[in-house]
Amino acid sequence: MFLSVFTCLVFAQDDVETQNEDYYKQFQDLENGELRSFFFFNTPNRYNQNSPYDWLDTVKVYLNSSEKTKDSISIRNYQLIESQIYYDLGNYEKSLAIARPLYDILLNLDLESKQTILNILDNNYAMLELYDKQIEIRRVKRELGLTDKVAFYDIYASLGQYRKAMRDYMTEEKKELKDDDYYGQAIYNNTIGNYLRLDKSTPTALSYFKKAEGLIKVFLSDVTNEHSDKEIADGRILNGLIIGNIGKSHVQLGEYEKAIPFLEESREIIKKYNKSKFSSDIIENTLALAECYLKLDDYAKATDYLSDDLNPIKSENILKRNRIYADYYFKTGDFKNSTVYLKKNIRIRDSIDAMASNIKNQQLTSVVAQDLENSRKTMEQQKVQLEESRKDIKARDDKISLVFVSLIFTLIGFAGLVYAYLKSIKNQRLIAEQKFIIENSLVEKDSLLKEIHHRVKNNLQMVSSLLSLQTKNTRSKAAIAALEEGKSRVKAMALIHQKLYQNDDLSVIEMQGYIESLINSIQSVYKKGGHNINITIDAEGVELDIDRAIPFGLILNELVSNSFKYAFPNDDSDGKIYIHLRKIAGQEGFFEYTDNGIGLPEDSDERASSSMGIRLMSRLANQLQTSLNTDKTQDGVRFWFNFK
Repeated sequence: MFLSVFTCLVFAQDDVETQNEDYYKQFQDLENGELRSFFFFNTPNRYNQNSPYDWLDTVKVYLNSSEKTKDSISIRNYQLIESQIYYDLGNYEKSLAIARPLYDILLNLDLESKQTILNILDNNYAMLELYDKQIEIRRVKRELGLTDKVAFYDIYASLGQYRKAMRDYMTEEKKELKDDDYYGQAIYNNTIGNYLRLDKSTPTALSYFKKAEGLIKVFLSDVTNEHSDKEIADGRILNGLIIGNIGKSHVQLGEYEKAIPFLEESREIIKKYNKSKFSSDIIENTLALAECYLKLDDYAKATDYLSDDLNPIKSENILKRNRIYADYYFKTGDFKNSTVYLKKNIRIRDSIDAMASNIKNQQLTSVVAQDLENSRKTMEQQKVQLEESRKDIKARDDKISLVFVSLIFTLIGFAGLVYAYLKSIKNQRLIAEQKFIIENSLVEKDSLLKEIHHRVKNNLQMVSSLLSLQTKNTRSKAAIAALEEGKSRVKAMALIHQKLYQNDDLSVIEMQGYIESLINSIQSVYKKGGHNINITIDAEGVELDIDRAIPFGLILNELVSNSFKYAFPNDDSDGKIYIHLRKIAGQEGFFEYTDNGIGLPEDSDERASSSMGIRLMSRLANQLQTSLNTDKTQDGVRFWFNFK
C-alpha cells in the first residue's frame, strides 16, 4: 500500500515538473542547430507550453539565418525539425516535401541524421498510404544497418489483412520479447488485441487489451529500474492508447455506458502527454464517444464531441463522422440534414470505390512481392551461413581425423558426449517449438469458441428483435402473449451464450449470476408487479455445463413468468419467490422453486395436458433425466426435482 501511494506521488510530481518545464525557452537558449536538433528530437511532450506553430515560426527564423551564413549542417538540422513539426500537425504532404530532398543526399549525412530522415519518411508514407515507398525506406534502413529486419505486418493491417498481420507479428516479435520487458510485452498484447478488434473478434481482443493494461501499469510503477523521460512519456501514451482500445471494444459490443469512461480517460491521457500533436487516436475516441452518447439519446453530449475541433484525415474517420451526423439529425427529426450527410458519404464511397480497389490490389501485390523477396534473401543468407557452418564442421572433422589415431579411445568417449549434448539440444528445441505451436493452437481455439458463443448470442438477440417487430404488427392479444413468451425463452438461451463468452472458463456457467441476470430480463418484460416481488436466490457456488444450463434456464423462465403473470393478481407488495439450487459432489443436485401467490387452480391437473408451458417444462425436465414435481401448498405453490 505504501509503495503504491509513493509511486502515485512520484508520478504526480513528475507530471508537475514536466508541465512546468519551459522546453521552448531551453531550445532557444542552445547555441547551434546541431544541439537544438538533438534537444528537439529527444524531448517528449515538447509542446507542453508553446504550440507547434510557435516552434515552427522560431525554426524558420533560425533556418533563414543559417541560409544567409551558408551553415549547411544547421540548415539540414532545422529542415529536419521543420519536417517533424509539420508531421506533428498532421500536414504529412508538407512534411514529406521538406524531408524528400534530404533523402536524396542521404549518403553524405551522419548516421543519426540518416535515421531521423528515414523515420520521418517512413511515418509520412504510412499516413499517406504510400506503402511501396514505405517498403523502399525500410529496405534502406536495413542496408544501412539501422535495423536487422524489414517488417510488413503494419502494412498488411493497413490494407485490411488483419489475420495475416497478426500471424506475422506474432512470429516476428514474440521470440524477441523478454519476460521482464513489461513495456514491450504491453505493446505486443495491445497490437495483437488491435488486430483482433479490427477483425471483429472483439471478446478475444478485450482479453489482450486488459493484459496489456496490467503490464503497462507494472512498467510505470516500477521504481526498481530507472527509465528515461522519453520512456516514461511513451509508456503513458501507450497506457492511453490501450484504455482507448478497451473503450472502442465495448462500443463494438454495444456496451456504450461501459465504454464512455475508458474513452474519456484515453482522450485526456493522450492530450496530456502528446500535447498539441495531431492524433488519429484522439479523433477515433472522440467519434466513439459521440456515437455512445447518441445511442444513449444524450444528444447534447453527442453534439459536444462532434463539434470538438474534429479534423479527420483518414477516410474511414470522415465516413464515420458523417454517419454519426446523419444518425443525429435523423433522430432529432431533421431529415433534410440527415440526407445531406448520407449523400456526402455516398459521394466519398463512390470516389473511394472508383479507384481504391485497384490501388489496394496493386499495393498488396507490391507488398507481397517485396515480402517474398525479403524472405528469399533471408533464406539465401541462411543458406550461406549453413554452408559456412558446414565447411567449418568439415574442417574441424579433418583436424579431428588427423589426431584420431593417437587419441582414438579418448575421442570415442568425447564424441559420445558431444552426440548426447547435441541430441539433448535438438530435443529441447523440438519440445520448445511444439510447446509454442500448442500454446498458439489453444489460444486460437479459445478465441474461436468465444467468437462462436458471441455470434450465437447475437443471432438469438436478432430472433428476439424479430419477435418484437412481429408483436408490434399483431393485434391479437393471444398472439402477442405467445410472441412475448417466445421472446422471453429466446432471451434465456441468449443469456447462456453471453455468460459463456464472458467467462474465462468456457465449459461451465456460474448459476447464481446467471439466475440474477435472467430474473432481471424477465422483470423488464413483466413490469407490473415485477419490481415489488421479493425474490430470494440461493445458488451460490453452483456451476452447470451448457447441456444442463439451457433446459434449466428455460424451466426457470417459465416458472418466474407464470408467477409474474398469475400468482399475484391483486397486490404483490407481500409477494415472495424463493429459488434454491444445490449441488453436492458425488450426489444428485436438487432444485426447488416456491412462491406465496394464489397457487394453482383446482383443475390444474386437467389443464396440464393443454398448457404449452407445463408440457415444455416436462420435456425440459426429461432432458435433465428427471421429472418435475408439483406440490400445492396452503399458501402458493412449490415445484421441485432432483437432477444428475
